[in-house]
Amino acid sequence: MTGVRRLLGLGSIVVDLVLLVDHLPDPGGDVLARSSATAVGGGLNALVAAAQAGLPAGYAGGHGTGPFGDLVRAALAAHDLPALLPPTPGEDNGFCVVLVDATGERTFATTVGAEGRLTADQLTGVRPEPTDSVYVSGYDLAYPHGPVLADWVAGLPAGTLVVLDPGPLVAEVEPALLDAVLARASWLSLNDREARLATGAADPAAAAGALLGRAPGLAGVVVRLGAQGALVAGPAVGADAVTVPGVPVDRVVDTNGAGDAHLGTFVAALARGLAPVDAVAAANAAAARLVSRS
Repeated sequence: MTGVRRLLGLGSIVVDLVLLVDHLPDPGGDVLARSSATAVGGGLNALVAAAQAGLPAGYAGGHGTGPFGDLVRAALAAHDLPALLPPTPGEDNGFCVVLVDATGERTFATTVGAEGRLTADQLTGVRPEPTDSVYVSGYDLAYPHGPVLADWVAGLPAGTLVVLDPGPLVAEVEPALLDAVLARASWLSLNDREARLATGAADPAAAAGALLGRAPGLAGVVVRLGAQGALVAGPAVGADAVTVPGVPVDRVVDTNGAGDAHLGTFVAALARGLAPVDAVAAANAAAARLVSRS
């Protein structure tokens, strides 16, 4: 899809407290981390991936005035990504405890801060241009500002490309909110677990079909399949779903942020005029590069 010149990210940005562990602890137990790190994550990963793929991007979400908010703004500045809204006084950004096990799988526990409490007045400061695309995360629909954000998305101009990633909390998003954003979305991107939670269908193609039936206005659905690549279905690719193979990596180190990077690269590839299947192939390659390092 040509004509898109910028990606606006409404996907909230938080600070990740990352612990590398051999395995997750049992309930009530403990485990010693092999290493730890602090990094800015969440919606930042999608914006960075889009920018690295040639599509300028900006953060249209919330950020606070505390130490985590400072880290978020520093990370945005380091990647030349503007924050389009001023800081929210008296609030800090939330954080996410990330446990990455020996297989590279990540498990989250997330808090909510300024990024999840935007008001309608704040969102009036975000005015997409006709050539903008908008990225929305299901995290934000599950956060306190979910209804406000859903109303804002529903009011976007008809020509604005909207990409929704329902995320791991898809089952906790109120169906009415999810349907409101789905009705306005152009593309839906989610992993196979999230597709199963959203539809009850274990088969990715069946899940994609169910999601397309739920939102007939979608151009397509991308179901990320990890090492197997991704499936893409919908009017933009024709009658049959297409599975685009993944790119092999020698070793999976850390899957944290892979879905966000996949989405950002996919949107950038569409903006360059690539066909959806080719855009998914580019996104698969980007995700493969990401999971091969910490």
